[in-house]
Amino acid sequence: MKTAADIRSLLQKGEKNDLECKEAEKQIPRSIYETYSSFANTDGGTILLGVQEDKSAIDPAKRFLVIGVTDQEKLISDFWNTINGSKVNANILIDENVYPLEIDGRPIVVIEVPRADYMMRPVHTGENPFKGSFKRNHEGDYHCSEAEVRAMIRDQNESGNDSLLLDYYTMDDIDLETLHRYRNRFRVVNEDNVWNALPDKDFLEALGGYRYDRCKKSEGLTMAGLLMFGKGLPIRDVFDMINMDYREETDVSFDVRWNDRITYDGTWENNLFNFIQKVMPKLTADLPKPFRMEGILREDDTPLHKACREAMINMIIHADFQGEGTLKVIKHRDRFEFTNPGTLKIPKEMIYKGGNSKARNPRMQTMLRMIGYGDTAGSGFPTILAAWAEKGWPEPDLAEDTILNQVTLTLRLGTNDGVESTSSSTPKTPPKGDDALRNVVLTLIRSNDTITKKEIAEKTGVTMYAVKKIISELREDGKAEFVGHSRNGKWIIHE
Repeated sequence: MKTAADIRSLLQKGEKNDLECKEAEKQIPRSIYETYSSFANTDGGTILLGVQEDKSAIDPAKRFLVIGVTDQEKLISDFWNTINGSKVNANILIDENVYPLEIDGRPIVVIEVPRADYMMRPVHTGENPFKGSFKRNHEGDYHCSEAEVRAMIRDQNESGNDSLLLDYYTMDDIDLETLHRYRNRFRVVNEDNVWNALPDKDFLEALGGYRYDRCKKSEGLTMAGLLMFGKGLPIRDVFDMINMDYREETDVSFDVRWNDRITYDGTWENNLFNFIQKVMPKLTADLPKPFRMEGILREDDTPLHKACREAMINMIIHADFQGEGTLKVIKHRDRFEFTNPGTLKIPKEMIYKGGNSKARNPRMQTMLRMIGYGDTAGSGFPTILAAWAEKGWPEPDLAEDTILNQVTLTLRLGTNDGVESTSSSTPKTPPKGDDALRNVVLTLIRSNDTITKKEIAEKTGVTMYAVKKIISELREDGKAEFVGHSRNGKWIIHE
């Protein structure tokens, strides 16, 4: 439970993603259940009843006014009666989440909404999740798109998503060269495994990449099998909204966005196993004490190399390949960034603690672990934390973007012994490409404080996806915010 001092601190910081204020002087406002849904489906938050908000005010001291409520017990009782009824599909609260409090002698009601378990999302109002599901962003509560609702429903599958049998996709869609390279590595790590003697289709079935459906009397590749070992064209036919991209941005300038890149260019079969094999040597080439990965001999690994491999594997096994986005790895001079489509299934604190893995793609996880890629379930992230802590480098940062529906892991490289870059003779140049776009967006906002995201995209010639990303970064950095409603609000620049 929060104290009066905690509430004052929240109000001083201003309304954010995790705070919503309602006047609610005499009765529960209907919009509270939309906020309940949005907090439950995003990252949790606090609702304050009895606090008035002036969204046009910038100064938090003037923006929030504690007016109090007339009857705390009645409001709490009314809230519980409704939340346990048919207004919402699930009550995820316990008694300690709803309680009375006094601020400066005025009575208010505090409702702390936790993030809902992935098995219970989406939490929605009414009976239809596609009409009553909400999420939270910087502008408040918003209706979830159909894609967002379907993603949450997919995540309810306890056995993961990658066992999906793909109708009409067969062994003809497997790139045998890729599969045989995998089998060679599998044989080195698992010399006595009986699977080594199996034909390719039976071997793939043992891994979970091929499946028989007895009820439908059908068989074929699973999602895991096609994505991991498939030919590029069949993969793009099924997963046309997903891309793979590696960029090295260690020596970039305004007119040079990257100095090395791996993406689909027609020269390689763009399956996940090939992507890993192409990216890992480039990603770790400049780390201290580089090693050779011949035969996947685990004893040759340094903790840093192992941590980078864990980060790469985590990105893949937690990605939502049935959504939209990019499986992206960026190597900067001072950090590595790993981004995957899909939001977190479990809270960040549980991920940092380890021991509880809820991979979206457990069959891919098995495939990679069988060749020495990835530790036991739930230990991957602690392995990354331990390697970075041993070097005394900044703690890895796991950031969830519920607007873009993606997760990014940032591994910052320390300055005590640095990175032995092969291009160390090149003067250090900060990555100006994204900075240039941010500056253009800020200039457009300064010249028109009511400009829309669509107008920004049209004027800059970039996608809405890129505009949303830049605006999200500007808000997080405290450089810009949008106040008021979407139709009549305006942008505020904080110089």
